[in-house]
Amino acid sequence: MSAIIEKRDLRDFDWLTTVLAIAIVSFGVWQIYNATPTENIWSKQIFGLCIALVAFLVVGFSDYRRIIDAAPIFYGFGLLLLILVLVPGLGVKVNGQTAWLKLPIIGQFQPSEFVKIPVVLMLAKYFGARKAGSLSIVEFLIGVAILAVPVGLIMLEPDAGLAVVLFLSGIKIRYVVITIVAGMILAPAAYWVGVKTGKIKGYQQERINVILDPESADPRGFAYHTIQSMITVGKGGLTGIRGDLETSQAKLKFLPEPQTDFIFAVTAENTGFVGCISLLLAYAILLSRLIAGAREAPDRAGMLVIMAIAGGMTFQIFMNMGMVLGFLPVIGVPLPLMSAGLSAILSTFIAIGFVISVKMRRFVN
Repeated sequence: MSAIIEKRDLRDFDWLTTVLAIAIVSFGVWQIYNATPTENIWSKQIFGLCIALVAFLVVGFSDYRRIIDAAPIFYGFGLLLLILVLVPGLGVKVNGQTAWLKLPIIGQFQPSEFVKIPVVLMLAKYFGARKAGSLSIVEFLIGVAILAVPVGLIMLEPDAGLAVVLFLSGIKIRYVVITIVAGMILAPAAYWVGVKTGKIKGYQQERINVILDPESADPRGFAYHTIQSMITVGKGGLTGIRGDLETSQAKLKFLPEPQTDFIFAVTAENTGFVGCISLLLAYAILLSRLIAGAREAPDRAGMLVIMAIAGGMTFQIFMNMGMVLGFLPVIGVPLPLMSAGLSAILSTFIAIGFVISVKMRRFVN
């Protein structure tokens, strides 16, 4: 009987999604090597992929309903990690942000990356248990609180980029679209009020001004990241540079954080327009597979988690590429599966593993 179940599991397993995710990571490892050939960051990424694949398989072959049932435990543990980051002596400061935690044996990792999954699990458990119908005020406020507590803790680090991604991951797509449209309309007034009241700090104003008026921005100040990123992207042309070390912005250390925040700029430089379009196509197929999993989900809770995962990944891709191309301020959002970092790759594969688990049980009542 167990052999039959194993064969059925292997038959129902989503191999295409798995291969796509591994292919994108492998492409990212190549770009990380191109960005930092004299360092061993690329080998650490391969090690991270091996750990992530183990977690991915464990989650994928587990019953997602039991995972959702345990959402309060995961959610509470995630909040505890975010609180520990703020404790002096435990939180590690990197690039001006105390967003990392260093624990014995485990080492250094970023809790804000992991907390995205427990939050969407908790929201799915809460809203998935409800019957169809409009929310009451109390129910709505409870949902807001579930989302607001971790977002607030992440903002205290401060890590505005991941806070925004977490917020967008936790709400429905149509509300996200409404929020973006409303934000575009109200942004000028909000910016003016923020400057006048001092809510928007000087360095934050500089990052926004780089986008609004790049010609007047200081190329050696806050505009440096954006300008160097755009130069790096432009150097790639149609098919990328041909191994010319003298003209590589990343290898000559002109481009800051090329292995993380600006890995897409490195991709554009080395593979050109063709490589970027190929990467976007791979992302599009991967996201379509995730959304297909939501349509096949046997219950509402599974569908909600998958849509949150797909939505969060979509907006993270949008925000990272927007930063790289100079359309959005630089707020430190990594590119999923491409940017270096054990925390990011592990949390992303766990999320994809959950989608696999739902799809494997799509015929279960």
